[in-house]
Amino acid sequence: MLDVFVLLLSILFINSPLFERHGFNYHFNFETTLVLFILLIPSYLFLYRMFKLYTPQRTNKSIFSESSKISQVNFIEYLFLSVMCTLDILMVPVNFLILFLVVNIIFAIVERAILRGILRVLRARGFNIKYILIVGAGEVGRKLVDTIHVNTYLGYKVVGFLDDNVIGTVNNIKVMGTVDDIETILNDVMIDRVIVSISPRHYKRLEYIMESCEKMGVRADIVPDYYRYITSNPSIELIDNIPLISVRYLPLDISYNKVIKRIFDIIFVSIVSIIISPLLLVTAILIKLTSAGPVIYKQERVGENGKIFLMYKFRSMYSENEYIDDENWTQKNDPRITRVGKIIRKTSIDELPQFYNILKGEMSLIGPRPERPFFVNKFRETVPKYMIKHHVQPGMTGWAQINGYRGNTSIVKRIEHDIYYVENWSISLDIKIFFKTLSTLLTDPNAY
Repeated sequence: MLDVFVLLLSILFINSPLFERHGFNYHFNFETTLVLFILLIPSYLFLYRMFKLYTPQRTNKSIFSESSKISQVNFIEYLFLSVMCTLDILMVPVNFLILFLVVNIIFAIVERAILRGILRVLRARGFNIKYILIVGAGEVGRKLVDTIHVNTYLGYKVVGFLDDNVIGTVNNIKVMGTVDDIETILNDVMIDRVIVSISPRHYKRLEYIMESCEKMGVRADIVPDYYRYITSNPSIELIDNIPLISVRYLPLDISYNKVIKRIFDIIFVSIVSIIISPLLLVTAILIKLTSAGPVIYKQERVGENGKIFLMYKFRSMYSENEYIDDENWTQKNDPRITRVGKIIRKTSIDELPQFYNILKGEMSLIGPRPERPFFVNKFRETVPKYMIKHHVQPGMTGWAQINGYRGNTSIVKRIEHDIYYVENWSISLDIKIFFKTLSTLLTDPNAY
């Protein structure tokens, strides 16, 4: 009902005097308005359900966790309504659909954020609580209790432990009995959820635990002992009813996400290349006039899935010394850099020829920065999880760069940020990185 209210509010807002004063007048007749609502409301609710926007969000840390999905739903809805207009089923102007798209995204995100915020406040104050019983008071169980205590927004309260080998209290939580007592406790105590955190050597007890929970009508969840190898968003596939857990969920493995990102790259690069063509021409002329050698420099880099490609840059060093050391990063005040090179490196103009790499499909606008083969072979042996960044296309700028890890900085921290990007990609994250990059172009101390 709140989502339907937001749809109606968006249309009323667009038809308010605020927009009329700026020349936007969208007062439709009754028939057009009726058709709009008939198409709009069911399709939106269907898309919200398809994108799992009606599933519980209790465990999501950010109150804006649904922003990306809301944006995607609105974009698909815009395409759907545009098709209806093309078929003359709906008679509204295209600029109305675009305006509605923007306004409704903002209103829907704010609505969901307020709702999540209110729920979190209520849970922190003891309302809307889920009572938890943990089976297994070992390392995993203790860590689970600590995590629940720290993250009050979850609205979980641990009632107690069950363990065959531990008595007394653990992390200030009472051990209420052994595994054999589970049915009695579920019958006598209000329990909403049982979380099983036993070690593999006790898995023979798992069948009894699950049967008891099902018998008592209580939801049961399992924390696998190998949880430390699983990322925050694992995906599960079924092979003839056998679950297969992918330990690392990658949003860009989904074809829809990859296509959206690719379309944005092509459109952005094509338009911006035309706009900045005078800058590219002037830069090329200055490089040619001030130092001998080619205007464009090509260097091997490692891209998606470990594939080596030639990355293009404006040459910023003297040709006779140009990048002769492929086993060390460029240093501050490097004597090989030309006068023009200092300017174009500081402003990142030297990276602009990588638009060609993007059009070729070797790179993306946003993504982990590609590295030279020498460093890849070196870091894959010394830096944990280094190769995960190669599961996606490299980019001209990325999450690590806008957080200060560009050039000769901590490779471990850089990889942590790259992995975060790979596992948490969204359209909104790309947009955030893009604008943050623009704001740091002239102020990045690591650009040299």
